[in-house]
Amino acid sequence: MRAGCAGPIRPGVRTMTIRLTRKEFIRARPVPLETHSWTRDGEYPDHDHDFMEIVVVSSGHGVHRSALGEDVLHPGDVFVLRPGAWHGYRNCRDLRAFDCIFGMELLQRELAWMFGDPALNCLFWSGPLAPRRKGTLSLRLPGDRLDACRGYLESLERPFRPSDPGGAPAEPGAARALGSLLLLLHELSLCVPAGVRGGGERPKLHEAVAQGVRLLEEDLTREWSLPGLAQAVYLDPSYLARLFKSATGLPPLAYQARCRAERAAALLRQTELPVGEIGMQVGWPDANYFARRFRQHFGLSPSAYRRRHAERTTSLPALRLAENE
Repeated sequence: MRAGCAGPIRPGVRTMTIRLTRKEFIRARPVPLETHSWTRDGEYPDHDHDFMEIVVVSSGHGVHRSALGEDVLHPGDVFVLRPGAWHGYRNCRDLRAFDCIFGMELLQRELAWMFGDPALNCLFWSGPLAPRRKGTLSLRLPGDRLDACRGYLESLERPFRPSDPGGAPAEPGAARALGSLLLLLHELSLCVPAGVRGGGERPKLHEAVAQGVRLLEEDLTREWSLPGLAQAVYLDPSYLARLFKSATGLPPLAYQARCRAERAAALLRQTELPVGEIGMQVGWPDANYFARRFRQHFGLSPSAYRRRHAERTTSLPALRLAENE
């Protein structure tokens, strides 16, 4: 059951899932960020993405499906989904919402500092990466904060609308887009449930954790051990493990495994490299072990995951256009 919202009304069972890719949704630009509003009736099939997505429900009715279960939607419901997390909608009646999507590199570049902010960390790391949340975080905005978020989302969306029926979408400045995004994320971070934050005021991120994250992410092929990582950041292993899990939602080596799986998924979707070569590039050179670890994160073997991506239903282009209207 998610905090602040109605509990799941049935288990979240994954059906045939469509893959939505950044190539189809995020235009090439210095800041890989897109925002659009949509209105939906009926159903929208289960799908996942290779980018970050924030969904903010503005009005209407419907049911949201995810690995967490099914939730009756209300205005102010928010879902944050990491790459690979699936979701879908059913029983929609004039459901209106915003999608704010961006490439993962934003979290490693312009927004990397957020990892050290306890509240913002909860939105993208310790919240959705907690084992039981399966890459998805949900929260509820009260009315005043929903109104504020609508304003920021409309500001993010407005520059991409044509100035006239025949005009090309205008390109906003990177600073303006990032500014509106930061204001939106600030509002969302204020509504992260206490159960996700861990209750009370979280301490400032320990520098050793930030250093450990950098070490794990910069070379996925390196075989770290907990004692070896602890020695590199000058902390006791058990103390580092506690700090790391508090900050990211995962112990150090589980965090590295998640990064490896997400990188492998991107290579499976975006390249024609042999599966074995991808395993080697992400630090899992043994094919059987790679398949087993990948399945733990995405529910499919690497080969099946690649086939699923290649065999997306022919209805995907229509769905994509509907999303961007």
